[in-house]
Amino acid sequence: MPAIAEFLSTAASNPYPRGSDLPTCAVCADSMVAAEASAYLHDNVISYLWTCDTCGYGFVTKHALRRFACDWAA
Repeated sequence: MPAIAEFLSTAASNPYPRGSDLPTCAVCADSMVAAEASAYLHDNVISYLWTCDTCGYGFVTKHALRRFACDWAA
């Protein structure tokens, strides 16, 4: 059974993180494209479950979403 580690993500350097900052497996260094599952936790925090297709290692990441406001008065 693979070990599951949990860690909090750091602030993304790219304001549009989709397609960047994708994780790689800590065991075999294979790249991961999509999370196996996701869940909305609380206060705009989303948890993602990642599982490596190559070796089966799994881990969880958590990301806090920022609220965006549109200024349509301009």
